[in-house]
Amino acid sequence: MRLPTRKRPGVHINMTPMIDVTFLLIIFFLLSSHLARQETQTELDLPSAASGQIATADDQPRLSVNVLPDGSVMLGSTPTTAAQMGDRLRIESQRLGRDLEVRIRADRAVPYGAVTPILLACADAGIWNVSFAVMKQVEGRESSVEGQKR
Repeated sequence: MRLPTRKRPGVHINMTPMIDVTFLLIIFFLLSSHLARQETQTELDLPSAASGQIATADDQPRLSVNVLPDGSVMLGSTPTTAAQMGDRLRIESQRLGRDLEVRIRADRAVPYGAVTPILLACADAGIWNVSFAVMKQVEGRESSVEGQKR
């Protein structure tokens, strides 16, 4: 006579939460890479300098102002005019605090007259921590030195 066999209940793993988390991570990385691409700095031919300090990665709030070879100005990745620059810097200074640093990245072909309104806008907004991004000559080649203090 045959004994009745019991079917043992199998162990099943619910994969739905793991799939949900995986899709959320994929969406997060896609969005963050898109934002990182938007904030990438414009390629500029920076001027060379004989001295300077290599910028350190710190938690200090920083705004980048790019001056393109044609003289147009971009605050971060947003095009702006000299007239708008003061208002935008004042708003960012109030939002980010008193320790705000403005880093000016100007192409070497840009005349100093295109940088002067940016410096005046910084002074009007009460921002005194201003640095210039330059290239440093190292053994026959140039390397990036961002944060030349003036």
